[in-house]
This record gives sequence, structure tokens and C-alpha cells, in this order.
Amino acid sequence: MAAIAETVASPAGRDPRNRALVRGWLYVVLVVLVALVMVGGATRMTGSGLSITEWKPIHGVVPPLNDAEWQEEFAKYQQIPQYQQINKDMTLGEFKHIFWWEWAHRILARGVGFLVALPLAFFWLAGRLERGLKPRLVGLLALGALQGAIGWWMVASGLVERVSVSQYRLATHLTMACVIVVAVAYIARGLATYSQGPAIRSVQRFAGILVLMVLVQIYLGGLVAGLHAGLTYNTWPLMDGAVIPGDLFAIEPAWRNLFENPKTVQFIHRMFAYAVLAAALWHAVATSRALPGSTHARRAWVLVAMVVVQAAIGVATLLMQAPIDVALTHQFVALLVLIFATAHWRGTKGAYELPSQAALVR
Repeated sequence: MAAIAETVASPAGRDPRNRALVRGWLYVVLVVLVALVMVGGATRMTGSGLSITEWKPIHGVVPPLNDAEWQEEFAKYQQIPQYQQINKDMTLGEFKHIFWWEWAHRILARGVGFLVALPLAFFWLAGRLERGLKPRLVGLLALGALQGAIGWWMVASGLVERVSVSQYRLATHLTMACVIVVAVAYIARGLATYSQGPAIRSVQRFAGILVLMVLVQIYLGGLVAGLHAGLTYNTWPLMDGAVIPGDLFAIEPAWRNLFENPKTVQFIHRMFAYAVLAAALWHAVATSRALPGSTHARRAWVLVAMVVVQAAIGVATLLMQAPIDVALTHQFVALLVLIFATAHWRGTKGAYELPSQAALVR
């Protein structure tokens, strides 16, 4: 009996296969989330986000199926300021083009919900989930539901008085999507196996700070997109002919410039990009000194390289006045940087501790 108990409690008695299955599922979720964010970006850049003026979580799955239904949907769009002030000459064919972008974004969002909920239920009922994973995975579902509500809150801001959605709500919607991406990547990487032990605490902490800084930079990018700020001051490294341009606080009260002045928002986005690059470089140097030749140090330098590439794409996007293909590439690489920064952060901590088979049975 003692020998049996020892086998159950020992590392040899622990089964990592369930972790591999759950991790693979989360990687699939992560890929679909990236696709969802990219379709959202395309929806924004094609001006399609207000083409569906109602939130029907169930009925909205079915698009218009005949001419009468298309005319009905078009008539609803014709009632909002965006059509009346900007798109008054739009034809039904042109409306269909923007409708399909928004519909694809919404149907993909619903699909992600099922992609999380159904496998979660299977793994749970089959007893393949560790006790500590359950609240984390339920939390992902809750974040997804909250994101759906934020998405409609964003769309609603452009249906009454505005011709586009609020930049505050757009940036919030984008950032929440990225928070969900971070959560999925973090949990998945916590289920991986690592050839090297955790890094020292200072490295772990700064790796987490870098993830937060990338999230802040993405939020600032959302403000830039919401204000169309990337279509002005298309020079680099100078902005409006100066290192620090004038009229950054032209709006009263002053704090509103941080969110509503396109010039100020673009300037802050630029400056914070430099801060992210400097922080990533400092982290890589510090990690290499503290843990020379380690996997942690190598990942830190890869992150620096990725930030440099992203900064270069950002400059190209600015100089070219944000063509949709370059702008979407900028968004895509931002997601890659965020995911890699999250994986690096989790990697500095190592994997979640494996429970014993006895704990799984309980």
C-alpha cells in the first residue's frame, strides 16, 4: 500500500496528457481571437462598424436572405447620422459590402464563445481539468461576455448623434480584446513544459511590466484609430516640424487633450512606443547580465527584435497615411508582440505546478 501511495504522489504518477489537450485547445482559441481582432480592425477601417444597428445575439446570426430583408436592414442604417451626413449616396450594393464586414465580426465573436464554452464543458465533465484551472477558464468566459457587452456599448455611441463610434469606447473594446488574448496565452503557457527553471523575481516582475506597457500602447493605438489621428502629421522623426510640437493642450480642460486632441494622442502614441522599446532593451540587457545564456535572456532579446519590427511598421503606417493593408499589418504584429511578451512573462515563472493523480481524482 505504501508503494502504491508513493507512486500516485510521485512525479511519475502525474499525467501531463490532459494539460497538452487543454493547451492545444487554448492555442486554437488564441488563433481565432487574433483573427477576430483583425476582422474588427478591418471593420473599423472600412467604416463598416455601424452597418448593423441592432444587437440581436441569437437572431442576428442569420443575415438577410432576400431582397426585402436587405432593404429592411438598409432602411435601418439610413436612419443613423453616419448615413445621413456621410454616406447619403450609398447604394444597396455598397451597403452590403460594409454589412458583411460587421456581420463577420459579430459571427466570429459568437463562434469564439462556443469555442470556449463547449470544450470547457467537455473537459470539466470528463474530469480532465485541474482544480486550479477551473476558475481561470470560467473567468475567460466571463471576460468574453463582458467584451460582447462592451462591443454593443461601443456601437451604440455612433447611432444617435455621432457619425462614428466614440474613441473612448473603441479603445476600451480593443484593449479588452487584448486582455482576453493575454489571459488565454498566459494560461496556455502555464500548462507548457519548460527546460529551465523560473527566473529571478526582478526578471519576472519586469516581464509583467512589459506586458502592461504593450497593452497601454495598444490602448493608445485604439485612440489614434478612433480619432483618425494617423491621417495627419505624417512625418517622422519630427512631428509638425518639431520634436515636441505645439498646441498639444489646445483643448480645455487640459486632460481632454490626452483623449480627444488627435495631435496630442498621436504624439503620446509615438513617445510611448519609444518607451516600450527602451524598456524592452533594458530588460534584455538586465536579464542577460543576471541570467547569461539562459532561455529567459534569449526570449528577452527576441522580444526586443519584435518591438523594433513593430516600430518600423508603425513608422511606415504613418508615412504612408495608414493604407488598410499596412495598418492591419501594424495591428497584427502588435498582437504578436503582445502574445510573445505574455509567453515570455509566463516563461519566467515556469509552468503551473502539476497536481498529483490523487488530487485529480478528488
